[in-house]
Amino acid sequence: MGDTLDVNIGGVDLKPANEGALIAESDLAKIKGIFWRQNIKGYSPFLSRTETFTAKGGSFKAGLVGTYFAQPLKYGKEEFITGVRNVNPWWTVEGAWPQDFADWPTGPADVLAGGKLAQKSGLAVGDRIEIGSRSLRVSGILNSGGDEDEAIVAPLHIVQEIVGHPNAVQRVTVSALTKPEDAFARKDPDKMSPAMRDRWYCSPYANSIALQIREVLPNVRVEQIRQVEQNQGRVLSRVSGLMLLLTLAALLAAALAVSAAMAATILERRQEVGLMKSLGAGNLAVAALFLTEAGFLALAGGLAGFVAGAFLAHRIGHSIFGSSIVVHPVILAVVIFAALLVTFLGSAGAVRKAMKFDPAVVLRGDA
Repeated sequence: MGDTLDVNIGGVDLKPANEGALIAESDLAKIKGIFWRQNIKGYSPFLSRTETFTAKGGSFKAGLVGTYFAQPLKYGKEEFITGVRNVNPWWTVEGAWPQDFADWPTGPADVLAGGKLAQKSGLAVGDRIEIGSRSLRVSGILNSGGDEDEAIVAPLHIVQEIVGHPNAVQRVTVSALTKPEDAFARKDPDKMSPAMRDRWYCSPYANSIALQIREVLPNVRVEQIRQVEQNQGRVLSRVSGLMLLLTLAALLAAALAVSAAMAATILERRQEVGLMKSLGAGNLAVAALFLTEAGFLALAGGLAGFVAGAFLAHRIGHSIFGSSIVVHPVILAVVIFAALLVTFLGSAGAVRKAMKFDPAVVLRGDA
């Protein structure tokens, strides 16, 4: 066992406590059992070694890297798909992605050839590669922007068989949504009071998520890559601030639109208001009539907006972040409340004007 385990978590680097150790692949599913498991977008284990390949009548040495591409897994009752296709969305493939389960060893297994390696060795999609007595087929050319561009990337179980380390990995990349680091995140949890430690533990900092992974995988040590994590945190903070400004602007625009629509409605129905008042209706009844109508429209609009927002969040999450965005049901209550509040505030001025109508003047048509 001559290698080390690296786990990158949103800017965090984990390694085994003992150099030269490998980790059992079967233990990795425990990552989905931590407190912040919903923030774990996915993980990709890696096992690599330099090998000699034969292709097109010549031979060359290159790294052989095993990983998950889109591996279906199960932890408890939860089923999920994980691998480099969602953890490393910047990886691009010219051709086709290999399947994690191939007809191996009965037939040639599909692999990816790194772009730089393909240029050096003349490999193309569809070429056969021999490694010992085993046959591999290049299904795509990989551009990762990393060391994999100079390697052959294959399904993990195939590399485990070739190198003779079944159920073993060296390095794991974990993608997690984390909260930007602040002064509280940098404190030592071992020196906190129980209440403060619970607050720190229940915050999705990179440090706290790393600690929780170390609790389920006790043979790793954590080294945070602060530059990566802080850059991500700054980007998320700016995006959050921008979204807050857009939300406030949308609420203001909605209130103005409601106010204009209610003013136009009351102006068109001023004779109805005058007739109601002449028959003895009070200001409270007039206000209740228009606010009730506005409330029903707010409920319908809030529900439609929630459905549309959930759909857009789902699409944006997959297209930009490579993961689904969970919309909790409590958000519906917040949306309905905000719709009612904006509607009532926007209608207040117009309704107050309707309450001041003089029925005699309105019915004569002078108002």
